Amino acid sequence: MHPNQAFRKPQERQNIAFARARSFGTLAINADNGPLLSHIPFQLSADGTYIEVHLIRSNPILKNLEHPQRAVISVMGGDAYISPDWYGIDDQVPTWNYIAVHLRGRLERLDQAELHGVLERLSAGMEDRITGKAPWKIDKMDPEIYQKMLRQIVPVAMHIDEIQGTWKLSQNKPDAVRHRAVAGVRDTSMGQATGELATFMEECEGD
Repeated sequence: MHPNQAFRKPQERQNIAFARARSFGTLAINADNGPLLSHIPFQLSADGTYIEVHLIRSNPILKNLEHPQRAVISVMGGDAYISPDWYGIDDQVPTWNYIAVHLRGRLERLDQAELHGVLERLSAGMEDRITGKAPWKIDKMDPEIYQKMLRQIVPVAMHIDEIQGTWKLSQNKPDAVRHRAVAGVRDTSMGQATGELATFMEECEGD
């Protein structure tokens, strides 16, 4: 998280809404030989207190879940390089704007019997966002193939007790200065999902 509090003012509901909309992040835990990371889709509860995921059995994180562990899921949005020339004011330096939400809590392995429900809720949460087609459902699969796939993955849950968000959108600059930077981001596209980030920069409120 960026230490500048100007970039950490969004309300918790905004961080939750962002993480729920993104539904994909990097899960990290500490292990004996160093941090372990896994890039995962997830289902976050509406109140931001509970996450359901599944991991393949060979994932090293599972080997560290004989007992619940502290963990964090980092959820990234758009990011972009910001050239100081775009501001149109003197004595500025290069920087990088971005959106990130960190979800911290207790990660635990669930009973295997809960896997079907976890998969149903996760797939339904994703499919319901797609327009123009009927949602895919698990019952479209051959039952034998489905059962074989179930044996390869494990349900996991995370009980969240801390949510932190960084929305670094040049909101520490005057509005006119920030909007000049928005134009630069849209023109150069140096980063990921720069159009989305530029929109957030455009709509954010400065100090």
